[in-house]
Amino acid sequence: MVVGGDAAGMSAASQARRLKGPDELEIVAFERGRFTSYSACGIPYWVGGEVTDRDRLVARTPEQHRARDIDVRLRTEVTELDLDRGRVRTRDAESGTESWTGYDRLVLATGARPVRPPLPGIDAPGVHGVQTLDDGQALLDRLDGAPGRRAVVVGAGYIGVEMAEALLRRGYEVTVLNRGEQPMATLDPDMGRLVRAAMDGMGITTVGGAEVTEVLTGPGGDVRAVVAGGTEYPADVVVLGLGVEPETTLARAAGLPLGTYGGLLTDLAMRVRGREEVWAGGDCVEVLDLVSGRERHVPLGTHANKHGQVIGANVAGGYGTFPGVVGTAVSKVCSLEIARTGLRERDARAVGLRYVTVTAESTSRAGYYPGAAPMTVKMIAERRTGRLLGTQIVGREGAGKRVDIAAVALTAGMTVEQVAALDLGYAPPFSPVWDPVQVAARKAVAAVREAG
Repeated sequence: MVVGGDAAGMSAASQARRLKGPDELEIVAFERGRFTSYSACGIPYWVGGEVTDRDRLVARTPEQHRARDIDVRLRTEVTELDLDRGRVRTRDAESGTESWTGYDRLVLATGARPVRPPLPGIDAPGVHGVQTLDDGQALLDRLDGAPGRRAVVVGAGYIGVEMAEALLRRGYEVTVLNRGEQPMATLDPDMGRLVRAAMDGMGITTVGGAEVTEVLTGPGGDVRAVVAGGTEYPADVVVLGLGVEPETTLARAAGLPLGTYGGLLTDLAMRVRGREEVWAGGDCVEVLDLVSGRERHVPLGTHANKHGQVIGANVAGGYGTFPGVVGTAVSKVCSLEIARTGLRERDARAVGLRYVTVTAESTSRAGYYPGAAPMTVKMIAERRTGRLLGTQIVGREGAGKRVDIAAVALTAGMTVEQVAALDLGYAPPFSPVWDPVQVAARKAVAAVREAG
């Protein structure tokens, strides 16, 4: 039985079905929404108009899953786990009918929910979280019928900056309210400043140090403004970009083990700790950070699909493990690409690591080649050993995916000296003689030597 019909859940179901036929393994999947196996990461680009067909965000429809003998039950919410008896209570969203269904093996893939602080007016019409395709459709309907063209985005993480771009593309006047001084808290503040400067240059108003305290409504009850720091910011639509938190309400009520961030704790096989018959994956779990050695919550579709593959193999009697992550993420706002992997400075301090940092300016191509764009690379390395701890990149076209070099190096436990010596591909249309990541690595080598 699978609870949750998106990336992790349906990847697990599909992998299990590849390994065992319907005569050997019955698979039932409950999904409270209307879609399965869709790309939540693509929603900002659908809202912004770059992706025009919603159905292209769906990797596999319920009908396609059913054709493979996976019993997908849409609009059916699991409301209770009875682990002692091996059953779940469900409620049909259309009829309200409740029933119990038994299982032998349970997969929890309940995902994450958008952070929605308990503020006055936060549930007013026109205030939107963006996590599911249904959320995206509701926002598009609002944009088409809004009385004006003023949008406020609350929060400036990945979702916030991506939705700011989407709203800008829709012709809205966009204000981003951020509790921190700089956008993108997944970056160090010095790199966040580069993102803010670029957003301001695009016509997006970014307000730092803006703690939202209230959402104001008009005579009809719809949103009309957001209050932060005593200032009213007019809004015809509000998008919440405050990040997400693990959706583990069911797991908590059932007494399953949760970590510091509220996510389920699993072993390497993605089996919930202490439960032989329960697995969990996707945005509802915490995973091992290979650099810091601690558990963390990293809600990304890439991880969710890998979790599903591992779970599906194990549920079907095979074998698979998920070793952990290094925290790689990439995004963009208009033409600006933003990437990070590994630890930030505060992460390194939190685990007691001594480190050095360097920042290097470079270009995406050879400086003389047409289209060469500026790029800033920040690198963090452990003092004495020179082990790479983290990399952040902000730049134009060609910047974002360069973070993959650092991601591989982090996974392999390489030093910055080894990164600087890598035999990377070179030609003027693709890179300077020294790739920007290696320029930063060379500076880091010098910094490590100087620090002793």
